[in-house]
Amino acid sequence: MSDPAPTTLQPLCASLCESLAALEPLYHAACPQASLADFDRCVADGFWEIGASGLRYDRAWARQALAQRPGVPPDAHWRCEDWQLQALTSDLMLLSYRLIQPWRSSERITLWQRCGPPAQPWLAVFHQGTPVLSGT
Repeated sequence: MSDPAPTTLQPLCASLCESLAALEPLYHAACPQASLADFDRCVADGFWEIGASGLRYDRAWARQALAQRPGVPPDAHWRCEDWQLQALTSDLMLLSYRLIQPWRSSERITLWQRCGPPAQPWLAVFHQGTPVLSGT
């Protein structure tokens, strides 16, 4: 039997959760604050994701989606809640949250690995979005 998702975080873990949560939107095309410079700073070379569509995308595709977005989305298109952080190892963290957008909600996870330069030691290595059925 597996343990339920953590509901409270230790102080150090809570601080890291806040830090990673602040980085999370910086590489998503749907987030108004995202930029190519942030993407390059926060996303590992081997990054890949499974989108809410169920399709697999590589780093190049995700970067191109950000580069080609047709303008900056409204802030209302990026609202997150229920942040949780689980340490898988001392250098690998699983960040989960719910993204609420006007047309859908989705559960999101990102694996953050401590492998970057000192200025930005945490890099996103994997991301997945799973649509949530209405009313759940």
